[in-house]
Amino acid sequence: MKSTKDVLEELSQPSNVAVHSSLNLAGEVDAAAAEDDKQRKEKELDKLRRKPELRPIPTGDLNRSVLTTPWQVLHLLGQGMSLDQRGAGRGLAEHWGCLKYNQALTSGSGSFMCLSGEGKDTAEYYKALQSKELGTGFALTLAQHMLSKRYQEHCVSIVPVDVTLRAGWALTSRDSGQSAGYRYRPQFFAEVWKPGEPSRVYPLACKGNHSGTSASHAQLASSSAHVEAVHVGAWEQTPCLAFSTELPLDGQLTVHALEADRNGGWLDATPRNLDHDLEEESVPPGIQPPGQEGSTPDLEPGYHVRPELYPWFQHALARAAAAGLTAFAGNARATAQYLTKRQGRARFTGLTHASTDSVQDAHHKLLGIDFVGTDHVFRLNGKRVEAFSGIAEDLFRYLENGQVERYRHEVHARRASWPSENWDQRWHGPVSVRPDGSVLAMRLL
Repeated sequence: MKSTKDVLEELSQPSNVAVHSSLNLAGEVDAAAAEDDKQRKEKELDKLRRKPELRPIPTGDLNRSVLTTPWQVLHLLGQGMSLDQRGAGRGLAEHWGCLKYNQALTSGSGSFMCLSGEGKDTAEYYKALQSKELGTGFALTLAQHMLSKRYQEHCVSIVPVDVTLRAGWALTSRDSGQSAGYRYRPQFFAEVWKPGEPSRVYPLACKGNHSGTSASHAQLASSSAHVEAVHVGAWEQTPCLAFSTELPLDGQLTVHALEADRNGGWLDATPRNLDHDLEEESVPPGIQPPGQEGSTPDLEPGYHVRPELYPWFQHALARAAAAGLTAFAGNARATAQYLTKRQGRARFTGLTHASTDSVQDAHHKLLGIDFVGTDHVFRLNGKRVEAFSGIAEDLFRYLENGQVERYRHEVHARRASWPSENWDQRWHGPVSVRPDGSVLAMRLL
């Protein structure tokens, strides 16, 4: 068994993540989709509507190996889980679920990331959960890396799809309003934004498996239906990204990635004041295909952000992103102000089960920056360790006071100035700081 100190040091060590994105992969995914359509027809199931022409991501936007650390992957996974609403807690402590993978990843031959011994042991019992969650972490890491490289004058926010859509649509029968009744949805939106300008939206599908390359082909074929479920503007003009992370028990992990490069996704309208409360809408479900010769085709299942909804949807994205950050920092009151009733505001205002809460009462100086947030103490290989998640203090004060506009202007101005170090000598542990001002750190007590 590794010592706790060795585990912490390994979390901060950069490794290469192998990326597979090629014409051959696109062809295999098309074949897998065709086979799935054939089987669905034989079983008399409805044919899925899929995003056409998923194609390779240019190497200029996403290299075929990306250098990152396990801790940075867990940071993005934790933020992605902060509004998950699937655990017994009210959401504030759910992001600590990322810490169960502290010892799951390591560097293999050629300094490429792979599953560690513990990661392999865990996979024997919790394959579906581990592959899903680690697949999400790697997908969000690469999406952030790629879009930041493609749009260097913009910031990129990762926002949960279900939280965002619930501001306007009833996703299930449990939600108030007319239920969309459609279970295919991407897991996240990537919002590419710049203060005072229209945002661009990329639906993201994130999957993972322990089964091999053929399983990734099937997962990407399935993802083609999930990303197609949200249209922003014109029919078939919404860009998207689809990822499937292959986590073999032997060999390096590989992220298989494809995109649909379209002209749309721009919320091309005068932006709203993001400091104002978001009004909950009741948008009828369904996507309107284009008609011919004056005809109006039947609606296709899914969620259609029409041009008249652009200002509202950009507002919804920004407020959901702010809620995710304040939840990651452990502040219930600040989080609740950014959510509507259907998005789960009550989850952050009611009673909480014992041991599932987090409180924003911790302060630390990391890599020369003052952060505020929440902490979690637990045992790692028998030793007590402290994890801390938070936001740069000045930025948090803006979010705490509902000043989303001020927060975004400050983050955009500082987007290239955040420290890149992976270890803080005074803290004595791994540290990850993201361009949104958030931090995840851990140390031995």
